[in-house]
Amino acid sequence: MKLQQLRYICEVARHDLNVSATAESLYTSQPGISKQVRLLEEELGVQIFERSGKHLAAVTPAGKAIIEAATRVLAETENIRRMAQEYTDKDHGSLSIATTHTQARYALPPVIQTFIGRYPHVALHMHQGTPMQISELAVRRTVDFAIATEALELFEDLVMLPCYRWNRSIVVPRGHPLTQVRPLTLEAVAGYPIVTYVFGFTGRSQLDQAFSQRGLAVRVVFTAVDADVIKTYVKLGLGIGIIASMAYDPDADEELEAIDASHLFEPSITKIGFRRGTFLRGFMYELMELFAPHLTRDAVDRANAAATPEEVEALFRDVELPTR
Repeated sequence: MKLQQLRYICEVARHDLNVSATAESLYTSQPGISKQVRLLEEELGVQIFERSGKHLAAVTPAGKAIIEAATRVLAETENIRRMAQEYTDKDHGSLSIATTHTQARYALPPVIQTFIGRYPHVALHMHQGTPMQISELAVRRTVDFAIATEALELFEDLVMLPCYRWNRSIVVPRGHPLTQVRPLTLEAVAGYPIVTYVFGFTGRSQLDQAFSQRGLAVRVVFTAVDADVIKTYVKLGLGIGIIASMAYDPDADEELEAIDASHLFEPSITKIGFRRGTFLRGFMYELMELFAPHLTRDAVDRANAAATPEEVEALFRDVELPTR
């Protein structure tokens, strides 16, 4: 039995039994994967996959148990590798993050700048996507950290730690009538076509919930995953924008005005997560604390040792999260 064979069966399962896609993702050949899978099955004396002709059709009950065990073995193998690196060369390595455009563009730059200054020999890799894509990257162990706000139920296999609260602003062209509405109301906002985030993305659920609770029908004319795209279409006159307040830059967005809407919507909480049981290298702890100062090494270790998401939540219940 080889680690490579275990990796192959896990990847085949993750790619919905598509051996061709698995081979492409692993930069190897389809026949090579098929051969190694068969050799493993012969050694174990059980079928891991059911077949229909030359194609894999399903995972057998035995195969499911074997793949679950193989996943744990591969995770521990990665932990051993990291442990060795931490003791032999603690300032070298790589770190990958999956997050949304808003976090990558507005929240992370000063953190990344400071981190690279302290760890110039750690290669950083950032992946941007939707919460679904971010979750998949984390589950497949493609990334070390996932940073997200929405659809946190997708991240149940991760230790998700609260970082900060944030709310929204209405962005409009300068001189827009909404700038004269005092105080700003949901009814006034609902009177205009809206340009905002895609549903299930960057705090969109709180936005929809606020209008729904007031029985207000809103006309969302354009959605995007990128706040900069949203602002571009507001400038074109498609409608008023609703974005994360941190995504408004008075200098770069001089054609627009931002109206604070934090009194209209419940705040959202951005969280950072990693796979439970992961061996965290020193620079990984440091990145989390740079991003959220209350995430000290001790706090992170206690969260990593917690058995359930509810226990993790309880650890930070009395922490006053910063607001952005």
